[in-house]
Amino acid sequence: METIKQISLDSECVVINAHCVMLTNSTFNDVNMSNISITDANLSDIKIEGAQLGGAVFQNIGMCPPDHPMYDPNAEQRPLLFEDCDLHKSKFVNCDLRGVELSACNIEGLTVDGVLISELLAGRS
Repeated sequence: METIKQISLDSECVVINAHCVMLTNSTFNDVNMSNISITDANLSDIKIEGAQLGGAVFQNIGMCPPDHPMYDPNAEQRPLLFEDCDLHKSKFVNCDLRGVELSACNIEGLTVDGVLISELLAGRS
């Protein structure tokens, strides 16, 4: 069985390089994580609250690609929830948005493939 170590850092400035580690059930509170890089990670059930994400880039998010050893062609991505987020001027490029629901959202200026959504909705009235 693997040894589980518990590390507590309080008011310390450290740079952490981690490879092949398990951070399940870890908590980060009042931390500056700007300019971090997370690759090949399982972030299922992650909760990010009260965070500033300006300039963040999310790429290749979803299930394992076909060339990955854990690839399962029948696996389904569980839904994500974005709540009370300021995503203005953000871009979604080459994303699978099937079944996406927008509720009580400010859609002023929202376009899909260059088409202004407010004009489409106005045409339905």
